[in-house]
Amino acid sequence: MTETWRLDDARQTLVLCSTAGRCPQVIYWSAPLPADEDMAALAAAQEADVTGGMLDQTPDLSICPEASRSFPGQPGLVLRDASGTPLLPRFDLVDVAKLDQSLTITCADAGKGLTYVAQIGFDPQTHVVTLTARLISDGPMHLQWLAAPVLPAPQLSDEMIDFGGRWCGEFQINRTQWSPGTRLRESRTGRTGHEHFPGLILPACGTTNTAGEAYGLHYGWSGGHRMIAEELPDGRRQVQFGNAADTETAPATEFSTAPLYAVFSSGGLNGIATAFQRHARNRIVTWPTPDKPRPVHYNCWEAVYFDHDLPKLKEIATHAADLGAERFVLDDGWFGRRDDDTSSLGDWEVDPRKYPEGLGPLINHVEGLGMSFGIWLEPEMISPDSDTYRAHPDWALGPKDQILGRQQKVLNLALPEVRNYLYDRISALLKAHRIDYIKWDHNRVLPLPDAAQTRGTYALLDRLRADFPDVEIESCASGGGRIDFGILQRTQRIWLSDSNDALERLRMQHDAALFLPAVITGSHVGPRRCHTSGRTLDISLRAWVAAQRHMGFEMDPRELDAQEAEILREVTAWWKENRTWLARADILRLDHADPAVIAEEQLAEDGSRFVVFAGRTAPSAQILPRPLRLTRLDPEARYSIHLRNRAEAPDLSRGQQAIKSGPLVISGAALMQQGITLPWSFPETMWVLEGKIP
Repeated sequence: MTETWRLDDARQTLVLCSTAGRCPQVIYWSAPLPADEDMAALAAAQEADVTGGMLDQTPDLSICPEASRSFPGQPGLVLRDASGTPLLPRFDLVDVAKLDQSLTITCADAGKGLTYVAQIGFDPQTHVVTLTARLISDGPMHLQWLAAPVLPAPQLSDEMIDFGGRWCGEFQINRTQWSPGTRLRESRTGRTGHEHFPGLILPACGTTNTAGEAYGLHYGWSGGHRMIAEELPDGRRQVQFGNAADTETAPATEFSTAPLYAVFSSGGLNGIATAFQRHARNRIVTWPTPDKPRPVHYNCWEAVYFDHDLPKLKEIATHAADLGAERFVLDDGWFGRRDDDTSSLGDWEVDPRKYPEGLGPLINHVEGLGMSFGIWLEPEMISPDSDTYRAHPDWALGPKDQILGRQQKVLNLALPEVRNYLYDRISALLKAHRIDYIKWDHNRVLPLPDAAQTRGTYALLDRLRADFPDVEIESCASGGGRIDFGILQRTQRIWLSDSNDALERLRMQHDAALFLPAVITGSHVGPRRCHTSGRTLDISLRAWVAAQRHMGFEMDPRELDAQEAEILREVTAWWKENRTWLARADILRLDHADPAVIAEEQLAEDGSRFVVFAGRTAPSAQILPRPLRLTRLDPEARYSIHLRNRAEAPDLSRGQQAIKSGPLVISGAALMQQGITLPWSFPETMWVLEGKIP
């Protein structure tokens, strides 16, 4: 007997099938099927043949592949009973409940006392599929591996795209050819990690940014995680995501995966990007005041580091406000005896040496300039040289003789007393001061991977959010070491990288936008000479790259000369004028024949306007720029386009191009088919092209 179930929205259809009462498998996930499609015939059409060297029946690639049913690849569940004996569950289908756009699938192995529950839901507005798995046992079990409901990978794909990185070099795209065997990526650092962002894109052959089919996956968990992409000997492919193996360190009777977010696109990689961006904006992040414009940040870290001096900070704040900043963030160095990174984490009391009257005088000055006040914290960490550690050395996670990271240890947030202590300290700080923003940092990896640590962090954040709903929180982990939809359910901003090098940021922002919208992605104008790369870049490039996302500054504003300050004021004013529609715009990658150019189009939610950022990272092979083709415009509409920064054209750009002298009115069809030729420019510069329907 064969049973089928389907989920549909305007973009896609997903069909599951169960044969002979076994755990269901996905047999179709692609473009929408007709409402009257014969599901039994569809299931029959997917049946695989059998030939020499194979079993007499092809094992199912189910949502939880089972070794007990002779599945030849990686199983979806690996566990042991309380005595340590490996178990091989053999699940039978118990029930499938359909409610609107979701399915709840229950399977059981009655003999072993195990129940497996998968939930699969469609979001008809964002077109994101959310999948979770839960395992329930009659008695305590040791879990090694539980995958979120497993999806088959397309056999029309010739490569997979995943993401590596490092400190100051996040979101590096890796393209790997499919081949028989397993590609396994795992973060065992206890956080999402710079090195292994939990995302995967599977494009069909020939897919570009703007055309073709692709599938995108993101595992929304802020701890250690694992991805398995496997091609079986028979040619079938599967993708599994879950928490990192063996991170459930205690036996339990119930285990759950984090959500796996999945997207199908028939519109190239941009279809993946827009779905994830919209889902993050509309379903994941919750805002204290959703209608309030995002403020321009000023963060003092690269201006003063640990050298906190009240008159100096007031002077810096005055300059920052003059440039257009609307929120002043006091970074590391304000507490304990924090003169460097060797002490005081955990001692969340204002340093009376640096602030003899407390933070009030600085906050009053900042607010007098029209800015709000934010502060840096690193609650999950503790310094061995701190009063808190001396009183509670048992609060540190891991062995006593562990290797330190940034001179610090990690607090064990699985302990309720640790979470209560941190809540008390942070809530006292927030009650005593007018603080509307926390930069929540996490500057070292865990000494051992432990899922309970992540759950403890979530619990602390959830409690603080509930009691202080007007305080925004930014997720920072030495830059982009903790970026995922799990942490974004509890925060409103991510710090993409500790690098303020505009060229590095240009690439990172471009590739991170496959998953992240502009409104939550912090991007700051750094110093003239970047502190992490040593590169010196023009203020215009630095400002426009920051204006691509949630804008801020992080240099010492006193270093700017009059011309630099004026350019930054102008770009900041432009961002403020446009931030309302940019906050809901889609970030679209533009296909371009010149590898020296990184270009994106930010298209308004209603399609009435756009801005294109085209950054030249290096000299081009050819003399003149190649045309830049836009995307997703109304082909029948006429767009008035102009170069926002045409005054920056260098003297070597000698031609009389009309685009350099004023606006042009061009159809959407022409802009998408032929494109627009921008003026010649030096490397390390950016053109900003605006367009709107008059």
